[in-house]
Amino acid sequence: MTKNCFLNYSKSFLVIITVFFSSCLFAQQNDVPVQLENQFWRNVQFGGGIGLGFGSGYTDVSVAPSVIYNFNEYVALGVGLQYKYLKQKDFYASHLYGGSAIGFFNPLPEIQLSAELEQLRVNVNLDGSNSISENYWNTALFIGAGYRSGNATIGARYNVLTDKNNIYGSAFMPFIRFYF
Repeated sequence: MTKNCFLNYSKSFLVIITVFFSSCLFAQQNDVPVQLENQFWRNVQFGGGIGLGFGSGYTDVSVAPSVIYNFNEYVALGVGLQYKYLKQKDFYASHLYGGSAIGFFNPLPEIQLSAELEQLRVNVNLDGSNSISENYWNTALFIGAGYRSGNATIGARYNVLTDKNNIYGSAFMPFIRFYF
């Protein structure tokens, strides 16, 4: 009888040990798939510009947000929006708004080459009132180069589509660009 009792206890003990170790082994198994981090948002950078200028009867307010996607350490493409309000008292008032497509090429980490196609709608009231107005589209294609350090780039760009109706005073424009 003691032998039977010992066998029963041994079998029970063996079953308990087996269940315990098998549950420990299954506890290490991960049934939930590891969710991969969304790589798209890791390559997106936001930037743009804000401008505010006041003078003797002159007002200049501009907002130009943009977003780029870094395909790799050399190439990035993006889009931007732009709104600008300009007013010279008793002479003109204008609203400019539109968008742009932006491309960057970084042959070296410190050098950034850029191309930007910009399309703006221009609404101008020539005498500062609504009586004489002009409305037209302005297209610009800027080719630029700059020195890049961290999130900032300083450089210059040139509008290759400059003509007599261009809204910019000069085809050559310096810039400072930030992307975070």
